[in-house]
Amino acid sequence: MGKATGFLEFDRLLPQKEAVENRKQNYQEFVQTYSDEQLNNQAARCMNCGIPFCHSGCPLGNVIPEFNDAVYDGKWEEAYNILSSTNNFPEFTGRICPAPCESACVLGINKNPVAIEEIEKHIIEIAYKKGYVQPNKSNIKTGKKVAVVGAGPAGLAAAAQLNKAGHDVVVYERDDKVGGLLRYGIPDFKLDKSVIDRRVEVMQESGIEFRTNAEVGKNVPASELDQYDAVVLSGGSTIPRNLNIPGRELKGVHYAMEFLKQQNKRVGNSPIDTEEILATGRNVLVIGGGDTGSDCVGTSNRHGAKSVTQFELMPQPPQSRSAAMPWPTYPMLLKTTTSHEEGCQRHWSISTKEFLGDDKGNLRAAVIVDLEWETDALGRPTKFKEVEGSEREIPCELVNLAMGFLHPQFEGLIQQLGIAVDERGNVKASENSYQTTASKYFTAGDMRRGQSLVVWAISEGRECARKVDEFLMGSTVLESKEAVYTYA
Repeated sequence: MGKATGFLEFDRLLPQKEAVENRKQNYQEFVQTYSDEQLNNQAARCMNCGIPFCHSGCPLGNVIPEFNDAVYDGKWEEAYNILSSTNNFPEFTGRICPAPCESACVLGINKNPVAIEEIEKHIIEIAYKKGYVQPNKSNIKTGKKVAVVGAGPAGLAAAAQLNKAGHDVVVYERDDKVGGLLRYGIPDFKLDKSVIDRRVEVMQESGIEFRTNAEVGKNVPASELDQYDAVVLSGGSTIPRNLNIPGRELKGVHYAMEFLKQQNKRVGNSPIDTEEILATGRNVLVIGGGDTGSDCVGTSNRHGAKSVTQFELMPQPPQSRSAAMPWPTYPMLLKTTTSHEEGCQRHWSISTKEFLGDDKGNLRAAVIVDLEWETDALGRPTKFKEVEGSEREIPCELVNLAMGFLHPQFEGLIQQLGIAVDERGNVKASENSYQTTASKYFTAGDMRRGQSLVVWAISEGRECARKVDEFLMGSTVLESKEAVYTYA
């Protein structure tokens, strides 16, 4: 514990952000850094709380009080070693994680929680500057070959851990660059792609081989995987939820990922092989209230949209915990993102009934209706009905459907391997084994558990790697997230 009275002396402080009008002019990250004094003060807020619930709040089991203590004392290498012992990619989670650890922070019961996510980001950035982030140069090799199919956060974590265990790892990625949704889903203003490139370079220097433009089951035959001793499937949950209403076929109605991926390719100077989707000068409607919808809002504002509106089917969330969201569970509270700050009309309890077009097949409007929700004894919404007389049209020339994802893509690899899927359409594998119905094939991340958080994907990749190592060697040298770490 850095300072016994720190949580009494210092308030929670987040770094400054670039002014809205400035940051809307580009796609660069705009969150600034703490000064040395501010970072020290924020680390000092971590309490000697006896039972650190932040550990259980974090899917990775990050050893948070210990790295906060090291930050307070200025022991940067120790802070990095503690953080990297459980998290392969703090530079990702420090930027785009919703920080369930902060929701479980004991200080958060009656004060603002410790700024864990920002401290984490500062640790890894300082570690890069000081040269602590080094390739894994293990001289112990097992002679086993492992393929990882899908280079998103789950696949990257699995590859890093398997390499650490001494296996030879080859990663297949169907896109032209590594990263999955980190690369082509998260906008650059939230995660600059040089951050991914920097990490991939370290992994390549560690001996991991990356093969891009390689979609196994399509332009790479599934039979190529026969040469490997084990295979990790980490292709993500890529089939988006559709909105099957009249007018869905109109020009201007797109899945959110079509819009976001194209913009990320544009920023990264990668070729765009589809018709361009631009919000410039248009009335934009985003359907879906989650982070993907928020990313569409921020991107549309940078395009120069005429207006941006976001709809959510569910009622507006509360601003503080309710009886249905007791501490230390992750609360579903009203979230105003930096993209919302940049300009957006937000509406809840709205259903979209129909899209309307002009005589050339272009989208011109949406027909919407207000909803009235019934709730249970804890205030949770249960069912709804349309509000009579509330149906109306709103003008829009671009719609982004941001309603989440259903399951992984069946066509191609999954079908060719004959691997079973569960009742939700995800690849069937238990959390105890991560092993599919084909013996040497394992799976991790959204492909196994369904659409989830980046931090969960990294956790899945790490735990899956342990099971692969056990499968290959009979035991494993890789740590589990339940392991207890002790630092002198």
